[in-house]
Amino acid sequence: QVQLVESGGGLVQPGGSLRLSCPASGNIFEISNMGWYRQAPGKQRELVATIRRSGTSIYVDSVKGRFTISIDNTKNTVYLQMNSLKPEDTAVYYCYANIRVESRETFRTFWGQGTQVTVTS
Repeated sequence: QVQLVESGGGLVQPGGSLRLSCPASGNIFEISNMGWYRQAPGKQRELVATIRRSGTSIYVDSVKGRFTISIDNTKNTVYLQMNSLKPEDTAVYYCYANIRVESRETFRTFWGQGTQVTVTS
């Protein structure tokens, strides 16, 4: 099976930084793209950023210029560098990856368990 495990969340003051990591492990034939969603209390889950193995990335407008997504293809790991954090960034952050486990299978989406990010003074 495939596992994704996030790390790097925590409590930080406004203006601070955190770096999230999420390695994918297990039976992986190919990864097409990886990324991050977040879900704040009482709100729907929203896409924060996504990145292809080529490095092409997309961000939600609210994090542009503050967050940077990157991928290490040799380690099947996606990162999210979060700078200039704001209280409205508080949420559980989930990583995902679109993976196929065999050459003849289609890509499926796998999720991590989530990591809490809290921005407060």
